[in-house]
Amino acid sequence: MKAAFVTATGAPEAIQYGDVPDPQIGDDQVLIRTHAMSVNPIDTYVRSGVVAMELPFPYFPGCDAAGVVEAIGANVKRFSVGERVWTTNQGLLGRQGTFAEKIAVDEKWVFALLDAVSFEDAAACALVGITAHLGLFREAQLQPGESVLVIGGSGGVGSMVVQLAVASGARVIATAGSDEKAELVRGFGAEEVILYKTQSIPEQVRQFSERGVNVVWETRREPDFATAIDVMAERGRMVLMAGRDAQPPFPVGPFYVKECSLHGFVMFKATPFEMRAAAEELSRMMAAGKVKANIGASFTLAEAAQAHALQESATLGESDQLCGKIIVTSTPES
Repeated sequence: MKAAFVTATGAPEAIQYGDVPDPQIGDDQVLIRTHAMSVNPIDTYVRSGVVAMELPFPYFPGCDAAGVVEAIGANVKRFSVGERVWTTNQGLLGRQGTFAEKIAVDEKWVFALLDAVSFEDAAACALVGITAHLGLFREAQLQPGESVLVIGGSGGVGSMVVQLAVASGARVIATAGSDEKAELVRGFGAEEVILYKTQSIPEQVRQFSERGVNVVWETRREPDFATAIDVMAERGRMVLMAGRDAQPPFPVGPFYVKECSLHGFVMFKATPFEMRAAAEELSRMMAAGKVKANIGASFTLAEAAQAHALQESATLGESDQLCGKIIVTSTPES
């Protein structure tokens, strides 16, 4: 089969494309013929070695994929050959990644995919959608009628947070870096969008909600705790899922006086049960049109190195070239 792989960690140019042996499935695994994958910032960190993990070389980058079941192990109960499925949480903690025409995945990380959802949309929404779901509902315990501020509403995770919050009955205000991105975020259901380069976030939030927002979702690598606590309502909750090396100052006094809470979490540490529950709900919401993929660029599997270079330019170089998720396809049609 064909795969995009590295034989040692390094720059995007380290990714090769070529023939590798077909994977052999274990008793508890599902063999998936991939149709679409996606690129996440964590994929570039692992591929480059910035985040050190045990890797099975040759290593296929990638956490997400969607495709069709080609074979099942002896102990697999939930799937049969020919079913449409999607997966995430691959390529991490010693597991092989997804950038290949066929992948062997433990059944516990495989989720059924409804016919109404395209493979591309599923791949684009996998890691980011489950991240948004876990953060909003497991961590922040968002309730209908509450308000949410999403920092970075046009990004991969941010766009999913906006949509899931709106679908749950919350009011959403989000930030964006341009008029074009602001229109995109409004299309996802945000009531108001703050152009953070020219507008004050605290001032705009106060116009949106005099008492402040119930939940602040931070996507930046350098969190701004002072602003977040300033705009949060009493017992507000702040969700953190980025900023691995950040050490910003923290205004302790206002935080505890308001009885706020801070929720840091890592998606790939969620249990298989938690991920499956989120994935099944996301699949239903996508099929119903309540959540849509935010795809910003598409590449073929042979162009995996270019896809990783574009992702790095957005996450590390903070360029404006990318707005949304990068999709990688391994078949001409899906």
